[in-house]
Amino acid sequence: MEQVSRAVFFLVSVILMLLAGGLMAYAVYSVWTALQAPEGAMDTALLDVIGYLIIAIAVFDVAKYLLEEEVDRGQERRRASEVRKSLTKFMSTMVIAVFLEALVVIFKVARDDVNLLLYPTALIVAGTGMMLGLGLFQRLSASVEQDVEAGTVDDDPDDRKSDTPRRRRSKPALP
Repeated sequence: MEQVSRAVFFLVSVILMLLAGGLMAYAVYSVWTALQAPEGAMDTALLDVIGYLIIAIAVFDVAKYLLEEEVDRGQERRRASEVRKSLTKFMSTMVIAVFLEALVVIFKVARDDVNLLLYPTALIVAGTGMMLGLGLFQRLSASVEQDVEAGTVDDDPDDRKSDTPRRRRSKPALP
């Protein structure tokens, strides 16, 4: 079953990378057609291209994450610090993409109708929530890592019946 799962993740990753490449190609095509247009609405076209590229980067990063975490490593056991670093890298890219998209939409909407600024404002609030959630995750997972290193939490997954860490009895300090 593990091989089927890896094959599916590989296929999905390749499809996502191809779609991200298609978005990048379409962005280049959009700039080319804007340059050919007689009235030269280049500013709008460039903002659209930035939006396409931001989405392409986010989609590509999702595909890369799936390849690295699900295809390459599979069911391999990892330390909590490796998982935290990998997830942090992935979420950081997503947060940056959300903030950049909000910035692009602000520039687009501010020209046409200021009343439409609710959507980019919601994106900024969502990005801030994602960043705060990532910070909380970092804080909590770092404290668990410290407990594991200090020996106060059992980190052996074969010894436990559930997913929750088991506290060890404190050993008396030696004089």
